[in-house]
Amino acid sequence: MSDTTNQSSDNGQNGQSAQKGPIIPKSPSEALRPERVPEPPKRSRNARSQVVLFLNFVMTMLVVVCIAGLIGVYYAITAYQNPGPLQTNTNFIVRNGAGLSEIATNLERNLIISDARIFRYLTATHLNAGESLKAGEYEIKAHASMNEIMELLKSGKSILYSVSFPEGLTVRQMFDRMLDDPVLEGDLPAALPAEGSLRPDTYKFSRGTKRSEIIDQMAAAQQKLVDQIWERRDSSLPLKSKEELVTLASIVEKETGVPDERAHVASVFLNRLGKGMRLQSDPTIIYGLFGGEGKPADRPIYQSDLKKETPFNTYVIKGLPPTPIANPGKDALEAVANPWKTQDLYFVANGNGGHVFAATLEEHNANVKRWRKLEADKGADPEIAVDGQPEDQPADNTSAVPLKKKKIN
Repeated sequence: MSDTTNQSSDNGQNGQSAQKGPIIPKSPSEALRPERVPEPPKRSRNARSQVVLFLNFVMTMLVVVCIAGLIGVYYAITAYQNPGPLQTNTNFIVRNGAGLSEIATNLERNLIISDARIFRYLTATHLNAGESLKAGEYEIKAHASMNEIMELLKSGKSILYSVSFPEGLTVRQMFDRMLDDPVLEGDLPAALPAEGSLRPDTYKFSRGTKRSEIIDQMAAAQQKLVDQIWERRDSSLPLKSKEELVTLASIVEKETGVPDERAHVASVFLNRLGKGMRLQSDPTIIYGLFGGEGKPADRPIYQSDLKKETPFNTYVIKGLPPTPIANPGKDALEAVANPWKTQDLYFVANGNGGHVFAATLEEHNANVKRWRKLEADKGADPEIAVDGQPEDQPADNTSAVPLKKKKIN
């Protein structure tokens, strides 16, 4: 009865407390008595199953892996963009056929990048279908990032070298220059291209370029140039073909190094051809004697050489030699295709690097005498040919007295 009353009283008090009624004080013993805590709800059967536990584990691991992956990706991207370990500018070579893995490994081995794997994987994401890192030699700047290196190798802007071929070299002399070049690679063809078929010029190339590639460029450039000039030639030229144009241009190229004289020299040779006169050009003697190797520097041309019968000696043969005697440049080809209109048949050195021209034998003989006096004042050996017959030796109907009088080097 009292318990019921107390319970009712407690319930009433609780209700009153909930209803903010008057607070009924408890005795000390009641206040110290622990209250009953409600039991937690029981876990469902589903929550206790092994499948749910496994799925919870998997989800947890996925979250951990994703977080770790994000951290790894952030680190890789940061490393790819940050300055690299290279301390000074250096050259790096990508060989022909090298794959991304090989390039990355070599970059790391040379301390240019810090991690080959990062470079390999992230570079692969930057390359579109069909793109690749190009072969060549590249200058890598100090502290270049992997991204900067990738852009450089993808661009193909490698270090360029050059090899120069002056006008008037023979094919053999051009080949010798290519053999001496330390950067060019590969063998030269066993058979020489035709004389006059290679364009003299400066050719740029990257490391790894084959010598045969340069030869192909030279041949294509000369063919294109000759075709263009032949189309623009003077229609009155006594030349039957492009081959004859190149042959005469090669003689003009070897006769004078003065640009303004080429068209004048060409007019002399064309006038002589038109009159059936022999060309009498010293460079043709030299080519007939020594071929593409060229005359040794210490070997002069003697008077007796003028009479030696070779297919190229224009003191002996009529008309043009059978092939060019060198590889003429653009200016010499243009000079022959569009020569000056003159009546001149002779020219002789003037002692200042150029020539004086004459239309008659009398004028020419006077010029020759002046040249001989200059040579005598220098103590020239009379046995050394000075490019022609003595001025008092008459020319027959098919030949002429010398074009010029000077020592040929």
